[in-house]
Amino acid sequence: MYKYDNYDQAIVDARVEEFRDQVKRRLAGEITEDQFKPLRLMNGLYLQLHAYMLRVAIPYGTLDSRQMRMLAHIARKYDRDYGHFTTRQNIQYNWIKLEECADLLAELASVEMHAIQTSGNCIRNISSDQYAGAAADEVADPRPWAELLRQWSTFHPEFSYLPRKFKIAVIAADEDRAAMRLHDIGIQLVNRDGKLGAAFYVGGGMGRTPMIAPLIKDYVPIEDFLSYAEACLRVYNRYGRRDNIYKARIKILVHEIGADEYRRQVEEEFAHVKTLGIDPPAAELERIAAYFAPPAFEAGLSDEIERSDPDFAVWLDQNVKPHKQAGYAIVNISLKPIGGIPGDASSAQIDVMADLAEKYSFDELRVTHAQNIVLPHVAKRDLYAVWQALNAAELANANLDLISDIIACPGLDYCSLANARSIPIAQKIAKRFADPARQRDLGELKLKISGCINACGHHHAGHIGILGVDRKGVENYQLTLGGSGAEDVSIGKITGPGFDEDGIVDAVERATDKYKELREPGERFVDTYRRVGMEPFKEAIYG
Repeated sequence: MYKYDNYDQAIVDARVEEFRDQVKRRLAGEITEDQFKPLRLMNGLYLQLHAYMLRVAIPYGTLDSRQMRMLAHIARKYDRDYGHFTTRQNIQYNWIKLEECADLLAELASVEMHAIQTSGNCIRNISSDQYAGAAADEVADPRPWAELLRQWSTFHPEFSYLPRKFKIAVIAADEDRAAMRLHDIGIQLVNRDGKLGAAFYVGGGMGRTPMIAPLIKDYVPIEDFLSYAEACLRVYNRYGRRDNIYKARIKILVHEIGADEYRRQVEEEFAHVKTLGIDPPAAELERIAAYFAPPAFEAGLSDEIERSDPDFAVWLDQNVKPHKQAGYAIVNISLKPIGGIPGDASSAQIDVMADLAEKYSFDELRVTHAQNIVLPHVAKRDLYAVWQALNAAELANANLDLISDIIACPGLDYCSLANARSIPIAQKIAKRFADPARQRDLGELKLKISGCINACGHHHAGHIGILGVDRKGVENYQLTLGGSGAEDVSIGKITGPGFDEDGIVDAVERATDKYKELREPGERFVDTYRRVGMEPFKEAIYG
C-alpha cells in the first residue's frame, strides 16, 4: 500500500497544527460556531445530534495492521470503545470531544492517516474494489490509479470548493463490487488490443434524485487518465449549480444538458487540459505502482481445505472468495452480527482484525462499501485458524450478501440530517431472519436502509431498500424493490404507502415469502422481481 513521503507527512502534520489553533480559538470564544463550521468540516469533523463525529479517511479502503490498531486506540481513548465503518470505505467516531480532536488527529498522522476531505464540497475519499490486487477477474490492480487520483485531488486548488461533494470510484473488473455507476465519476480500467485504458461513467449518484451514470467515454488511453478526469471536473465546476443545493450534483448537470452535450464539452476541455502536462511521467506511475506490488506469495500451496467442522464449512462457503493466486483465498469479515449495529466494531475486535492481518494476510486489510472488512491474501492452510480467531471475537458471522448483511446509515440515533432511525430497523429485520438456514435459502439478497433522502445507506441500490421519512412527526418507512449497485445496476422502485417500525419488518418478510413462491431455480430475489414485476410483490405486501 502507499506510504507517505516527506511531503505527505509535512502536509498532514501542518494541517493538524493549523486545526489545533482553530479549535483553541473556538473554545476561547474568539470565533463563532458559524465561523468555525467550515474549518472543522475541512478536517472531517461534524456536529451531530449528541456530539461531534469525526470521519477518518481510508483511501480506497486499504490499511495495514499498524493503522488498524491506531483505529482501535482512537476508539478506546477518544470515543466509546467502538468505530463505525462506512459505505465510503472510511471509519467514523460518533462521540468526539472538541478539545481532544487535535490530539486525535496528531495520533492519526503518526500512522499516515488523516480526516482531510472527508467532508465539504470537494473530492471525497476515492473508493475502489475491496478485492483489488487479489481478484482473478481484474485486468489490473486499480489502486495505483485510485492513489494517483487521491494525490491529484488532495488540496486541488480548483476543486476545493465544488458546487457539491464529489465521489469517485475506480474498479478494474466487469463485476462491479464498488457500486461504480452510482458515483459522480465511475472509472473502469479496461484492456483494448492489449493496452490498458479506462472507461469513464459520469453523472451517477443516489440521494434525492438517484441516477445511474451514463457512459461518457468507453476508452481513454491510460496515459490520458488524469487529464480526462480533470476535464470532467472542470466542466462540472464551471456549470454545476451553486444556487440550489438539491440540484448541485453533477448528475443533475449531465441529466439537464444531456450526456451527449456533456461529452462534447468534456472532449473540448480535454483537448485544452492535455496541453497543460498534468499527466504524470512514466517514472512517477512506476513509483506509485511499486507500492502495490503483489505480496511474496508462496508457490505450490495446496488448494485443499479441511471442512470437517460444519460451522467452519458454512462460513467458508459464504464468506470466503476465490483468489487469483493458487493456494490463497479472500476472507470477508462480516460486521453484521444478528441484533448488532451494521458496520460497528469494538476496539477489541478491531485489534483482533489487525492481528489476523499481520499474521495471515501480509499485513493488509480492506474496508468494503458494504461496511465489512476483508483480509485479501490468506493462505488456505490458515483459513481454519483465522475462522477460530474470528469466532472467538464474535466476528465469524457467515452472512455475506445474505439478508442480514444489511447496509445501514447511523440514522436518527446519531445524524442531525436524519428523519428516522435506521439501526433499530436493521436489528429487527436481522432478528426476524436470524435462522442461518433460512438466510441461505433466500440466497443473495442485499437489503439497505437509509434514515433520510440523502441515501447514505444506499437504499436505492438495495434488492430490498428501506427509506425512513417523517410523516407529520412520525417515523415512516418506504419500501423499494429491485435496486442493485453491481454491474446489473438499477434503481429500486417504491412499492406503495410506507409502514411503521414493525410494519416494515413484516413487509420485508412478505416480500421474501412471495419471492420463495415465485422464484425459478438459480434466481436471486432481484432476478425474480425483474422477471415478474412489481405487482405480485405489491399484492403480497399490501394484501
